[in-house]
Amino acid sequence: MPDKIRQKLHSTCATGMVATMKNIDTLLHARWVIPVDNKSRYLEDHCIAIDEDKIIDILPGNQAAEKYSASVNRSYPQHALIPGLINSHTHAAMNLFRGLADDLSLMDWLENHIWPAEAQHVNEAFVHTGTELAIAEMIRSGTTCFNDMYFFPDITARVAADVGMRASVGLILIDFPTVWANNSDEYIDKGLAVFDNYKGHDLIKTAFAPHAPYTVSDEPLKHIRTLADELELNIHMHIHETAFEVSEAKKNNGIRPLTRLYELGLLTPALQAVHMTQLDEDEIPLLASAGSHVIHCPESNMKLASGICPVNQLLDAGVNVALGTDSSSSNNDLDMFGEMRTAALLAKISTMDATAVSAEQVLRMATINGARALGIDEITGSLEIGKFADIVAVNFDTIETVPVYDPVSHLVYCSSREHVTDVWIAGKQRLTDRVLNTIDESRLKQDCNRISENIRISDRS
Repeated sequence: MPDKIRQKLHSTCATGMVATMKNIDTLLHARWVIPVDNKSRYLEDHCIAIDEDKIIDILPGNQAAEKYSASVNRSYPQHALIPGLINSHTHAAMNLFRGLADDLSLMDWLENHIWPAEAQHVNEAFVHTGTELAIAEMIRSGTTCFNDMYFFPDITARVAADVGMRASVGLILIDFPTVWANNSDEYIDKGLAVFDNYKGHDLIKTAFAPHAPYTVSDEPLKHIRTLADELELNIHMHIHETAFEVSEAKKNNGIRPLTRLYELGLLTPALQAVHMTQLDEDEIPLLASAGSHVIHCPESNMKLASGICPVNQLLDAGVNVALGTDSSSSNNDLDMFGEMRTAALLAKISTMDATAVSAEQVLRMATINGARALGIDEITGSLEIGKFADIVAVNFDTIETVPVYDPVSHLVYCSSREHVTDVWIAGKQRLTDRVLNTIDESRLKQDCNRISENIRISDRS
């Protein structure tokens, strides 16, 4: 064959091949992909194709090489790629109170230590640094979204947006004056301003966050119920956290807190009921029929001896149960890997049933169930085409994690947050080889140490 003809055929074939390939932003190759999509427990030797912040394909590695040309190619030959974890209950800025008052009951911890410390130290700068510290810890732990409840939600939202973290920011409401507001009307007005500011934001959404039934009276609850309906916002609230809370409610109101909330019209699919360690048998079907969500915080509940949420019974009844850490001042970390393992083990020993709350169920609690509770399951919570690329790479090639027989159970019973190497949020890499990309770790630690030293000095005086 003449050289000119041979060159022309080669050029045509090459051009044809290029024409069939799609140029995309990122292609991630992994040993395992765990989609949490109700279709596959896990996929082996697959790739995730990402373009313009979203997942556009999940396919075998040999097919990906023929179909896509990516600006960024990353290979994870001994990693699992999982959906970003969703921490469905936090008080992010309280990271700066980590270890301040340990080994105490809830009300002693709150009334005699945390609330006085908050009154003295919490301000905008405190919330800014504390939130940044929490986000840094969460990203390094594989969390890509958190559901917060704290003062200065405007600062929390700003920090999350600046860093590139997905968040549901709680518009706090409580009956008594704090550094954020003086009365219920002011709490609601300032919260609505935050809602207006972030309406339509790609990463930040808001929810009403009345603290608890024992700290918020009927009229403000009725008001936010109406507003939540009008604005289509969720309601994020501590409920039935301790036996003391329930007994005091019965003494003061004659009914249990959940009954009161039901009578006020708050038991709806918008409700995120946090803790729920004190449930009667007839309250579980009530939650199921209402479509309300339960946020389980096993380690905080254990540490404060608050009780055990009946997760297995709730799941069996069809209640959506998500997972949260609570704050670092009561946990004392924001480690969702630890929370998954604790949730699974606690369910088994509390029911004396080794099959209760499987690894797959608890992974769903930390991903898609959390997304469903936050009302964002159409855009995140699983690895599916069309959803945002909120992805975590977990290294299974360590002494602590070999061999691997089932990567799903491995995530829950074997892996830890130290095995998280890389994190993407909306297609943007926020952690690379365990280094944060949008947070200056050295500067952040200096800021934290300066604030903690002021707290130490005030405690000594």
